[in-house]
Amino acid sequence: MTLLPGLSFAVISGLISLSTSTELRRADYTATCQDIAASVSSASKVHYNGSSQYTKDNEHWASSSSQTSACSFEPANAQDVGIALQILAKNQTPFAVKSGGHSANPGFSSTPGVQIALFSFSDVVYNPNAQTATIGMGLIWDDVYSKLEQHNMTVVGAKTTGVGVGGIVLGGGYSYLSNQYGLSVDNVVSFELVMPNGTVANITGSSNPDLFYGLRGGFNNFGIVTTVTMKTYTQSQVWGGLISYTADQWDVVNTAIANFVLTVTDPKACVYSTTNYASGVAVIFTILFYDAPTYPDGIFDKLLTIPHSSKDISTRAYSNFIQTLPANASSGLRAMFHWVPIEQFTSSMLQMIKNQMLFYGELLSKSSGALISYDLVPLLPSLYSHSDTPSAFPSIRNPGQGYSFIEVYYGWTDSNDDEVMLQVGAESAAYMKQFAVDAGQNVSNALIYPNCAPPGTALADMYGDAVGRLRSIRSATDPGGVMALTGGWRF
Repeated sequence: MTLLPGLSFAVISGLISLSTSTELRRADYTATCQDIAASVSSASKVHYNGSSQYTKDNEHWASSSSQTSACSFEPANAQDVGIALQILAKNQTPFAVKSGGHSANPGFSSTPGVQIALFSFSDVVYNPNAQTATIGMGLIWDDVYSKLEQHNMTVVGAKTTGVGVGGIVLGGGYSYLSNQYGLSVDNVVSFELVMPNGTVANITGSSNPDLFYGLRGGFNNFGIVTTVTMKTYTQSQVWGGLISYTADQWDVVNTAIANFVLTVTDPKACVYSTTNYASGVAVIFTILFYDAPTYPDGIFDKLLTIPHSSKDISTRAYSNFIQTLPANASSGLRAMFHWVPIEQFTSSMLQMIKNQMLFYGELLSKSSGALISYDLVPLLPSLYSHSDTPSAFPSIRNPGQGYSFIEVYYGWTDSNDDEVMLQVGAESAAYMKQFAVDAGQNVSNALIYPNCAPPGTALADMYGDAVGRLRSIRSATDPGGVMALTGGWRF
């Protein structure tokens, strides 16, 4: 008993010291905010806690990805981004760069320092002569598709509503159009890049092949991208939408999906099926897509004739089609992704995924698991053959060996469950990959998609032998380590 007063004093002293240290750091960060506000043009704005714009700038789709920053900074032009980078480097203040805020990994686009929000970069400029569109990094893809539809054109962007431009064009980018045109990174023509030293450069495959390689899959290791110019493609109305099935139809749905994967090679046709467990109930959402106003007879017949609980399928604008999967319904949960590459969805693999989802859905719902989802994304083996220009991701492009994948998503509410969710997700992903390997699928060395890789994933597991080259590019571009002040996959 006599030790308690001394122990209490030590604990209280430690807490006071920690609190004082935190406040001192925050004061330093606030001084950086003030430096930026005083140095940039009047068109750019710095916001502080208490304002609605500060809240918007710091908010993320996953609540586990948000932090309380000292301030938020909304640059209006690339030159002001450069000024801010120089101040951040001088003061060694941590910062983050937010495009759409859809990253699920904590600290990847959030910070206790200066939160840079790119919302002012919101233009979409279509060039009919070059057949390109220059797109601001503050946009979400829904807005990009809507603006380009005015010209009956589109680009290869996200397949889900609410996702920002930045993570997709800098990380890879799988789309309903990827079977026809490749990944988003395969369709980039140029980047406007604010270099770590504050200068602004236009990066193309000819002007700077190393940086063009690194930016296409290497995220924000080399500076801050403010706009991207992409190839455009003629876009008519499309056919498709969402069908939902109850769990008693699961086996029949799996049989139909396995048949689709085995028999359909039309690059305009896609199936994207998401199996969800919430509140003790399993539901299957299946997206059907055909890149034309009507689809060829027979392609989707088996899935269309299965008894369903709801159906929203029609001929519609591509931008409207993207919004049919209610991905924003999970906004505000804590979140984690895993990604399992596979060669083909066979009947036995689909049964295994069903078992995984039911087992972990029931298990995690006993804690604070609110939504457990295992998504099936079949793609053609020719996926990686649409570009001859090397990229950071995928750094390995074997013709005829583009991978389909299982995307695992866990959403939960209690921060005390963070560790167990990550642990269980890793366990499930490892089991599914081993199942594919044991079934004879050549995926043991397949690279993981960085946008869906969980915290702590080794760089080599995402970038393979390209890690050495990417580190060399980073060293040459950012010798002072400015971009090490921000989060994400660091080379």
